[in-house]
Amino acid sequence: MSYEVREELPSAERFLELRAAAGMSPRDREGVARGLPNSLYGVTVVDEDSGETVGMARIVGDGGSVYHLCDMVVHPEHQRQGLGSRLMDALVAWIDEHAPPDAYVNLMADVDGFYEQWGFEETRPASKGMFYRVE
Repeated sequence: MSYEVREELPSAERFLELRAAAGMSPRDREGVARGLPNSLYGVTVVDEDSGETVGMARIVGDGGSVYHLCDMVVHPEHQRQGLGSRLMDALVAWIDEHAPPDAYVNLMADVDGFYEQWGFEETRPASKGMFYRVE
């Protein structure tokens, strides 16, 4: 299979489909449609044979001091081919080019030992990640 990494965001529908396929928590379609255009940067992976978007990741934040890498997913049928690494390479390259010195870049690590290769470190014990879900 041949893949292309593109600097673009997925459609709201494909965003929701990819999250569901990977077993990630659901998101409200209206919220996704409102939020995606507010991303600082987005990247997708497209299967060149089918034209289907099979992976995605994006960066959100204030564009100056805080950047959050999120919504990184590769469809399970296309995993184990280095696509997650290609997505992370694109995100980190964008951060390196656009973020000022001392910017805080974070993510929710869901794969042990993966994000460290780009210089990410656990925050514990200095801090802990927390979340609140709107009902």
